[in-house]
Amino acid sequence: MSAYDDSNIFARILRGEIPCDKVYEDDYALAFRDIAPQTPIHVLVIPKGAYVSADDFSEKASDAEIAGFFRALGKVARDLGAVEPGYRILANHGRDAHQEVPHFHMHVFAGKDLGRMIKPADK
Repeated sequence: MSAYDDSNIFARILRGEIPCDKVYEDDYALAFRDIAPQTPIHVLVIPKGAYVSADDFSEKASDAEIAGFFRALGKVARDLGAVEPGYRILANHGRDAHQEVPHFHMHVFAGKDLGRMIKPADK
């Protein structure tokens, strides 16, 4: 795994260098609307610590950071009204998953029928 790059766009958003359409913020996480939404509701939830991926976060974050992040994720889904109709959370890790920003983040997708989780594998 590569080292954390503090010039990535999410690090710059956390430092206030780049604006975002903030949905939620606390001591552990920041949530904001995606600039290129894939669904009617598409929010990114990022931890405030410098973690490259879910693997990095699960290995190095404190128990308080992990709990705080997942509580923020749930609060965002509730605040968006996504719990009852349903929502999807997604985190990409690495090249094959097409992770675009090297800062751990989870997407919250909602606002329409999201279909199958992934398309069936070609045989």
